[in-house]
Amino acid sequence: MGDATDATGTSSSSTSLSPSILKKIILSYTYVAIWIFLSFTVIVYNKFILDKKLYDWPYPISLTLIHMGFCSSIAFLLVRVFHVVDLPSSMSPHLYLTSVVPIGALYSLSLWLSNSAYIYLSVSFIQMLKALMPVAVYSIGVLFRKDAFKSSTMANMLAISFGVAIAAFGEAKFDTWGVLLQLGAVAFEATRLVLIQILLTSKGINLNPITSLYYVAPCCFVFLLVPWVAVELPLLKENSTFHFDYFIFGTNSFCAFALNLAVFSLVGKTSALTMNVAGVVKDWLLIAFSWSVIKDTVTAVNLVGYGLAFWGVAYYNHSKLKALREKEAAERKEDEESGRLLDQIEGDETPRKNESEG
Repeated sequence: MGDATDATGTSSSSTSLSPSILKKIILSYTYVAIWIFLSFTVIVYNKFILDKKLYDWPYPISLTLIHMGFCSSIAFLLVRVFHVVDLPSSMSPHLYLTSVVPIGALYSLSLWLSNSAYIYLSVSFIQMLKALMPVAVYSIGVLFRKDAFKSSTMANMLAISFGVAIAAFGEAKFDTWGVLLQLGAVAFEATRLVLIQILLTSKGINLNPITSLYYVAPCCFVFLLVPWVAVELPLLKENSTFHFDYFIFGTNSFCAFALNLAVFSLVGKTSALTMNVAGVVKDWLLIAFSWSVIKDTVTAVNLVGYGLAFWGVAYYNHSKLKALREKEAAERKEDEESGRLLDQIEGDETPRKNESEG
């Protein structure tokens, strides 16, 4: 009887979560919730500003430029004036030019095109098109030889693409130019993510949220200046009725800054895989919000197509998580075997030592 009680007590204590693990779980969900809320807010806020039927300020380059200027200024103050964080000593001018600058250029193009798409497409349809991100990341990873080609993974990618194609076929307000803009944004963002792994992570450069903005945001600002001067500055000069609304653009820029911090924090404190899984939840919330509040048209064919793409993305994330767990288990097994081998060697050396002393 006593043995049974002890066994039950031992079993319950082993299955209960320790305070440290529980704290990590709560923190992870907190980061996810903050990121979903801020991403949701920035997407809807940008749509409100850029849509001709709402705030009617269709200047995506200018809006992105304002965001990057605000992020650059705040990051500079936090690093150089208030010394909140220290800059990595390994960041040389050559490394900055060859690694950070290309990443900043791709990021500026991605933001520019994605913001431009909100002028032509609904929020819900844009989220459906974003389901192609794993396809783009995997394809570019294979192209750069960062990922190995697998027929099963490629079949998964084709299933996601097929689902997005069905969703596009059922889109009530399909706009070819808007779709091309969003697909371009996905391609540039996927390339940026792959280059981060190749150019920074492989060289041991780990940037925290503030230093990431400190290095990347000014690059984005500079790269956006060229198309802004050529394309949107003449239009803004002609628009004599426009008056800069400090509250609208100030709060919008602050939300964009907070979102950038949340993105880097979420990936740093959890993983990119966690962000991908949370992104699926965010997309469904945005589709529901777009349909119920903004009154965007969401057809049954839209939902069927995105549902297929959603299951494809979910399976892809599941496969990545399974592979990650198998890798960690293999590393633990290797460490345990190395430890046993070391103990065995030390055990064999002990008798020899005693014999030599004798």
